[in-house]
Amino acid sequence: MKIYLVGGAVRDQLLGIADEKTEKDWVVVDSSPDEMLDLGYRQVGQSFPVFLHPGTQEEYALARVERKISKGYKGFEFDTSKIVTLEQDLSRRDLTINAIAQTKDGDLVDPFNGQEDLDNGLLRHVSDAFSEDPVRVLRVARFAARFKKFGFKVAHATHQLMKQMVSSGEVDALTPERVFKELEKSLSYETPSAFFKVLLACGAYDRVFAALKSRDKQSHENPFEILDNLATDAMHIKFAIWLKDEKTEAITELCNNIKCPKKYKQLAKLAHKTYQFATSFDNQSSNEVFNFFTKTDALRRQDRFSELLATFELLGIDVSRIIELRGLLNMIDISQLNKENIGAEIQIEKQRVIESFLNAT
Repeated sequence: MKIYLVGGAVRDQLLGIADEKTEKDWVVVDSSPDEMLDLGYRQVGQSFPVFLHPGTQEEYALARVERKISKGYKGFEFDTSKIVTLEQDLSRRDLTINAIAQTKDGDLVDPFNGQEDLDNGLLRHVSDAFSEDPVRVLRVARFAARFKKFGFKVAHATHQLMKQMVSSGEVDALTPERVFKELEKSLSYETPSAFFKVLLACGAYDRVFAALKSRDKQSHENPFEILDNLATDAMHIKFAIWLKDEKTEAITELCNNIKCPKKYKQLAKLAHKTYQFATSFDNQSSNEVFNFFTKTDALRRQDRFSELLATFELLGIDVSRIIELRGLLNMIDISQLNKENIGAEIQIEKQRVIESFLNAT
């Protein structure tokens, strides 16, 4: 039995960005399921043998080869019954920078020149088998976002292969859950614009996010740079900023298509509907301001309203007066109102506070 550290942990170590949170994946050569079980490992993989270490609970996978049998990222048949070499196992990986292994002594095994591509900032596919898994289109785009700060680019041959995967319909087999997972990870990075730009360049953007308006993939501009280096780690806020100029129906359709969490959908729709209002808050009538606070449920859903205001601030809008007025509305003393028709009385008092606030400025 030989055990190697593989994939992202090795890559990130070579880039100097590895930390304790970096997941470690291991590949085991010259072993078998029976031997792994005898050593105390617990099997968790059904389609192919993956085992959890009895101590660390890290994943150890037997070296394997795979064969494409149907469309999509689940359309593979795995074989571990034969003796599979480390190089054969690495050859099935997506990018050369993810196909570097490390021995327990720290020696690197790099049959596909991943270190050279790391040095040159290239995202290059290992083999033509790349085209058999549509998730790899999303992964390349995500790595472009994660490593944009290092100057990484997609290799020309890989870009061409991704375009072929789009034209062949392979990307249409992507599942909603996987699309959202890769999208959310990309939004967690400092420069998510590269994720969308790469998908746009290869033609996948209009297929994966079909509900949204088409973008000019020939343009050398990056229309998504507004998402870069935002002063927030909240992915759903970045999501709302991405979609602020889309139609309400398109946002609803997209969110349903990729099965995103409710908070993503709600904030994106609210931001879209109220963004233009917020840009000219001081010019709004008292009725329009009243409707804004009502539609956003600002006083009852205060956490969500704060996220909406944070979205506006990241878009360069001064929300100080909106915050000031919300504070005044929160201070309304219900105990002093007529109890006979309390609901109507509260609405009248809110309108009085809003009119007084607007007239005072």
